[in-house]
Amino acid sequence: MTFLLVVIYIVFVSLGLPDSLFGVAWPVVHKEFAIAENFASFYSIITGVCTGGVSFIAGKLLRKFGTGRVTFFSTLLTAIGIIIMSFAPNIVVMMIGAVILGYGAGVIDTGLNNFVSLHYEARHMNWLHACWGVGVTVSPLIMSAFLSDEIGSWRYGYRAVALLQASIAMIVLFSLKKWISVEKTKTHAEEIHENNNRTFAEILKTKGIITSILSLGLYCGMEFLVGTWGASYLVNVFAIHPDEAAKWVSLYFGGIMVGRIISGFISMKASDNTMIRMGVIVSCIGMIILVLPIGNISHIGLLLIGMGFGPIFPCVLHSVPARFGAEYSADITGYHMGGAYGIGFAIQLIFGFVATGTTFKITGFVLLLLCIGLFLANEITIKKLKNK
Repeated sequence: MTFLLVVIYIVFVSLGLPDSLFGVAWPVVHKEFAIAENFASFYSIITGVCTGGVSFIAGKLLRKFGTGRVTFFSTLLTAIGIIIMSFAPNIVVMMIGAVILGYGAGVIDTGLNNFVSLHYEARHMNWLHACWGVGVTVSPLIMSAFLSDEIGSWRYGYRAVALLQASIAMIVLFSLKKWISVEKTKTHAEEIHENNNRTFAEILKTKGIITSILSLGLYCGMEFLVGTWGASYLVNVFAIHPDEAAKWVSLYFGGIMVGRIISGFISMKASDNTMIRMGVIVSCIGMIILVLPIGNISHIGLLLIGMGFGPIFPCVLHSVPARFGAEYSADITGYHMGGAYGIGFAIQLIFGFVATGTTFKITGFVLLLLCIGLFLANEITIKKLKNK
């Protein structure tokens, strides 16, 4: 199980690599393709529909083909999608690559989150998502290097990440026997599930699920907003060069990574609910710093926002079996992922049109409102489950 956990960690690094590429490359890409800056919101719709949509059926795919096989194929899909985007002659072909990338990422996310929440402690879920943080922190640095005046091409940044994705897919392929060995032993909950299938609508009627999905969706809205529009915010509001903005966004993702590493240790003593509350407080402090009129020093707010975000996503997902039972955890995790991506990308879409039509100065204030909404949705979920 230890070897398999290491492989899962590596795969989650690959899951993070593409997530921050588009946002940091977009200030250059939209000019090359002569596309309006707010078109990034349509990219969000495409990836959101694909990633979120496939999450709703991920449970069935995982039970039929096994987590190992699905993870290998999905990781390979992400590599193919990224390489297509790197060679795209226009925005249409780039979006085709984004579709392939989105489908691959959605299944990986659901499968590995469910696997770890069932078989490992909360600290491993936090460290798993810290590995995602490694991916999203490294890829802006890679892109920043290729956006420098000496090289000046975002395409090489995409190709470098595609090569890393393909390499990680090969690691999964060579470890398939380990995955198959673990999955041969069915849990009691899985045996019950096979003999008593509930419909999508029936599962959603479970007390607390809707508000739990909403809390994760509001979190995703904040994370996607900063990831996609963070560089544009810095370029437009502070008039800094795109490669410098990419480094600041990398600091934000680095904050998420560090937050999850620290949270892994704290979660040995604290519950998932406590970790979520702590994350909300820290991220709110970062948002307040971001909107203060203190010049470039306010950029440090991005680091604190990232650190606060750290435990929220993994702790909500890790709490799924404890909150709603292990029997349908794969399905419920998928519904959380799909619903959260849908809500998150919708928030990002609306923000993109509003900010590009008005001013990016609203960014910090929008984040604060979303963070308060997340806190309330999570507290309502906890209250409903106490009364269950």
